[in-house]
Amino acid sequence: MKTALTIQEKLKDLRVERGLTLEQLAAQTGLSRSALGNYEGDESKDISLFNLVTLAKFYGVSADYLLGLTESKKHSNAELSELHLNDEMTALLKSEKINNRLLCEIATHKDFAKLLADVEIYVDGIAAMQIQNLNAWVDAARNEIIEKYQPEKYDKTAYLLKAAHIQEDEYFRNRVHADMDAIIRDIRENHKNDSESAPENSIAEEFKQDLEEAANFKGSRLEQLVMIFCKQTKLRYAKLTDEEKQWLIRIAQKSELAKSYVPQRGKNRK
Repeated sequence: MKTALTIQEKLKDLRVERGLTLEQLAAQTGLSRSALGNYEGDESKDISLFNLVTLAKFYGVSADYLLGLTESKKHSNAELSELHLNDEMTALLKSEKINNRLLCEIATHKDFAKLLADVEIYVDGIAAMQIQNLNAWVDAARNEIIEKYQPEKYDKTAYLLKAAHIQEDEYFRNRVHADMDAIIRDIRENHKNDSESAPENSIAEEFKQDLEEAANFKGSRLEQLVMIFCKQTKLRYAKLTDEEKQWLIRIAQKSELAKSYVPQRGKNRK
């Protein structure tokens, strides 16, 4: 995921959060639909000061947020002392050595308070005494059973009581692990369609699918080779003109692969 959003991404995210189409946004702000579309485009034109202020007021965010001067939508002028950060944390956040945006998403996740509570309980040793008392009770029960019934060396009940011991480190390690796993799974799900995220299918899987589609394509072997080329280079074969297709076919004729047979699905090889 990115460390910071562009102004185009911020504008689009704000509109989508409101559930608005560009037409609806234009109607509510008085700005033209084409201008709003351009502002959200990959190659947007410059936004006038009036339109910038209009959008900032409409979305209830600061102009500094839209301009990328801060990642805070509403608290751009918050005093550092209000955040209760120590010098080391302040220096780390300003150093750009970590992804501050990801850190914010982790800290604002609905289950982060639970994660922090589990960590605090472990760090402060709050549960240590209770765990020790529970283990002592299990030991007492086990010793009483052994003394009274004299079980065999590998008696199941005696082993069960021994296994019932709670290891504090292991217990809290598993709790913290489960808390963190749930948080990062949610964040990963939220970002799975980001342009920086890895595709769900591997390159090999995508190439296999491309070969299968080419094999089913009704055309010559050269046309199938061109189809594979278009798939791999993200060209839309159907959008090419006949002249462009012919040029690609002429180029493909020079390839050694053109001499190879691209198998047709359902046909026997000879």
